[in-house]
Amino acid sequence: MAAQFLASHGVNIDAVMSEIQYGKAPESKGFDDRHVTKIVGARLPCQDLASLWDVSITHGVISAIERHEPSGTSIEHLQGVLHAHGNLLAPSLCHAHVHLDKCFLLQDPKYADLPIVKGDFSEAMELTGKAKERFEEDDLLRRGGRLIEESIEAGVTALRAFVEVDEIVGMECVNAAAKLKEQYESVCEIQICAFAQLALLTGEDGGARRRELMEQAMRHASVDVLGSTPYVEEDEAKMKQNIGWIIEKAMGSKRHLDLHLDYNLDPPRSGTPPMIWHVADELKRQGWNERNGTKTVCLGHCTRLTQFPSNDLKVLRQKIEDLPVSFVGLPMSDLFMMGRVGEYQEAPGMRQRGTLQIPHMIQQHGFNGAISINNVGNAFTPHGSCDPLALASFGVGVYHAGTQKDTEVLYECVSTRAKKAIGLPSGNLELRVGDEADLLLIGTREKPRLERKSVSEVVYDPGRARQTIRHGLLSTV
Repeated sequence: MAAQFLASHGVNIDAVMSEIQYGKAPESKGFDDRHVTKIVGARLPCQDLASLWDVSITHGVISAIERHEPSGTSIEHLQGVLHAHGNLLAPSLCHAHVHLDKCFLLQDPKYADLPIVKGDFSEAMELTGKAKERFEEDDLLRRGGRLIEESIEAGVTALRAFVEVDEIVGMECVNAAAKLKEQYESVCEIQICAFAQLALLTGEDGGARRRELMEQAMRHASVDVLGSTPYVEEDEAKMKQNIGWIIEKAMGSKRHLDLHLDYNLDPPRSGTPPMIWHVADELKRQGWNERNGTKTVCLGHCTRLTQFPSNDLKVLRQKIEDLPVSFVGLPMSDLFMMGRVGEYQEAPGMRQRGTLQIPHMIQQHGFNGAISINNVGNAFTPHGSCDPLALASFGVGVYHAGTQKDTEVLYECVSTRAKKAIGLPSGNLELRVGDEADLLLIGTREKPRLERKSVSEVVYDPGRARQTIRHGLLSTV
């Protein structure tokens, strides 16, 4: 009992006794050297910056949070003890929306003959279609593995990976993603979204072949989420059919739902009506909460909502009620894809751009929301990285969100709110006993004195020195 108690506080009694007797610790026998039982001297979110804390971890869960009491005896060298050196310890990060199969196409020699020339959406679709014709397992694993590893190094312990399903790639992207999911399961939770980027109701065969392939994907045990893109259909009626079909399939297979929706900047009362209203109606009509209430619904892009007056957002929040709906803003892609110079030749300074005002939607209207990187290194998003904190920092300017509260919301949008959006245990920004020990420590042993002490400091300037902990294990890739 005494040994177990000491271990929960970061003290390996065998190591201590060995040092007393022999001056060195014994050889590790079955103890994973990535295992963290105690983090000492950390600053925590939502706490006084002058205070340092010790966080104990037992069986992958935070078991104690106590004030750090400096003493003459250092325990940093003991197995399982990690010294924070006064840096911030916070919940780990999450990609709520990232395309795993299309990443790093611009950097991969295999696709060097497919550069961006125009930089618009139609070209991005064309280049991606050509690239998909060449997809093979080895390069899907190579590029996808790079994205996952760079994300883990940045502090990510969970991500939702979109992989396309259509007559070009068949199940190839799903199968490769399943292998990556298994390969990295100890360091990152990977949700696979079988995603219909192309129309499901439009085409020579009315999309029948694509629907057949999506149903095949539903039978794949590794698929956690179903997704589609209603706006690529040829008319409003087929957009609504797309929405109804994919909701029905997600409910029938007990999976999460993730839609690319309303990706334009049209005024809310012109042209085709915003599909967000139909999504809310259809979720209720089909009884989502009653039949699939443990699963969540994510709505990505939704840039048309930026044109909604405040009262429309208020009405939308009331309409959604208790549906488990989250909005996911994708600013890196949204701002690049919109406002092409060619569309505004007469007045290039008037180019329209828009991305969901996620912090405002959270703080003023009570929506749940997240922001995510969407794409990395392809024609939809050639710039940016796998780092969610870099995206949060970018959000300070994009959303004019520079107060302490704003930066905390931005951090939540790439961490706890992102996890909630994709249906994972999320906790709060404030660490609590009983939370899963999925954590991000700013700073490393090699550079212990960076001293980013608060969430605001981290969002203003994230730096690169980080240690990722998942279920109490230091993540190494």
